[in-house]
Amino acid sequence: MDESGPIIVFDGHCVLCSANARFVLRHDKRRRFRLAATQSEAGAALHARFGLNRGALETIVVVENGRALTESEAVLAIAAGLGWPWRAAAAARLVPRALRDPLYRWIARNRYRWFGRRETCWRPDPADSDRML
Repeated sequence: MDESGPIIVFDGHCVLCSANARFVLRHDKRRRFRLAATQSEAGAALHARFGLNRGALETIVVVENGRALTESEAVLAIAAGLGWPWRAAAAARLVPRALRDPLYRWIARNRYRWFGRRETCWRPDPADSDRML
């Protein structure tokens, strides 16, 4: 698998996660990010490579430069990678991760209840299918 640019691994059944994927595709004007649903072969391979628990589906993952970023670090890496004005959200890194990650985990635990769950994985518009792994 080509890991030359950042890859976002997200829960394809989660409505919130799929909305985030659509947001990235819409606002990533430089087309830096590629996406893989956790449920896909590429998503499973990346989870295995970095020793992440694919069955838990509790975090978004950004794979970049041979590292896997999770939880709030992944969200902030996405914001920074999208450019302005989204890059401004990266200022949240001033808040210690010990405070950011519990908030992330709380939202992740409740995302299906609050936003819903799809029966099948979300798929992008055909114009963006080249960005899906």
